[in-house]
Amino acid sequence: MKRILIIDDEKPTLSMFCLLLDAYGYEVLTAENGVVGLDVFERERPSVVFTDVKMPGIDGLEVLKRIKQIDPRTRVVVITGHGDQDLARQAMELEASAFIHKPIQRKDLEDALKLVFEE
Repeated sequence: MKRILIIDDEKPTLSMFCLLLDAYGYEVLTAENGVVGLDVFERERPSVVFTDVKMPGIDGLEVLKRIKQIDPRTRVVVITGHGDQDLARQAMELEASAFIHKPIQRKDLEDALKLVFEE
């Protein structure tokens, strides 16, 4: 079973991801902030991470950067509710696999999953 780590400070978003990804047959790990997310990543080493950008403490771009330092093969999808094109550019420069917007649409999630598991 493929494991995915979701890092987001909004509990409803974590719950939504768990429901959808579980229905698609993925094992889902969750973290409510960047610090916990990095700890879970180091311990569990999932091949795919979805991380929110705007979080207190360590933001999603820093999470992306640190994950890529630990394991450059990890596919990281950056999610945001802010629609900032500059954030998308920064995420891609840090080698994000995809960038999607909140609220998450099923089609966008499916497209991101296809992309990260076909790389």
